[in-house]
Amino acid sequence: MQRVLVLGGTGWAGRETVRHLIDSGADVTCLARGTSGGVPDGARLVRADRTVAGAYDGLHGEWDEVIEFSYAPDLVGPALHALADRAAHWTLVSTISVYAHNDHPGADESAALVSPADLTQYPDAKAAAELATRRRLEDRLLIARPGLIVGPGDPSDRFGYWPARFSRSGRALLPVTEDRFVQVIDVADLAAWLARAATNGIRGTVNAVGDVHPMTTALAEMADAASSAGDRVEVDDDALLALDVQYWAGPRSLPLWLPRPDTALAQRSGRRFLETGGRIRPLVETIERSLADERRRGIDRERRSGLTAAEERAVLDAVL
Repeated sequence: MQRVLVLGGTGWAGRETVRHLIDSGADVTCLARGTSGGVPDGARLVRADRTVAGAYDGLHGEWDEVIEFSYAPDLVGPALHALADRAAHWTLVSTISVYAHNDHPGADESAALVSPADLTQYPDAKAAAELATRRRLEDRLLIARPGLIVGPGDPSDRFGYWPARFSRSGRALLPVTEDRFVQVIDVADLAAWLARAATNGIRGTVNAVGDVHPMTTALAEMADAASSAGDRVEVDDDALLALDVQYWAGPRSLPLWLPRPDTALAQRSGRRFLETGGRIRPLVETIERSLADERRRGIDRERRSGLTAAEERAVLDAVL
């Protein structure tokens, strides 16, 4: 039986990965504080604060696989020091945000990375984590670079905002969608691939991304799934920015909307993901899963990303 250590495993994508590892027959241990929840049935949780001395003292023996979900320098370095010599294979879950440029559609894993100058910035910290891990584990390492992870339980609200919005009545505010794209990976597809990669010892660097979809088509499919009959009003970038509507994510944003120079962030090559056993479900299935989850959690709940109903009405009133 394969012994797998997951550094994390109580958060959203981590829990999903642990479930798939257990289903594959692995003996799974998770090291985490446990503040974001427990671990799936069948896994063992070792509670520890990785920022303090002795955090890894409760872990014994050799590991067939270690999966690292963190990127904070004060967590990545000590984990490598404590565990690298005891791991046959290591997976670092990174991100496509490490790439320096997002203006080349179809760019693959060979594209230039950001220089990790400011580790308080997410891309820099992820790039630094890659460098440190590669130095220690070059021939035993898989660097997984997911794109936008979506699906049930997504804490960021970046994808679920749209099927939830189309579930409400009234005019829906959209950015101009022409020549814009959506590229996501369902959390279940990512987790299944990470579990298979651990079992198969896949090495190298892989963009774990889904298919590229025109934004017009993706939003139309979300509206159809929600049986939306309301008008969809597209507003140009300058007008939205002038009204303090933000790109991509976060409060007062239109999620998935990218600046024109960065539209290729949603057009990364996923060729190697498929070559290494990755499977991508149809977008409509992920939309339906996300919509069902949004309805369970509450269409009108507070969100980390998107416009509130009142904010959306105010913007529409200002531009129409």
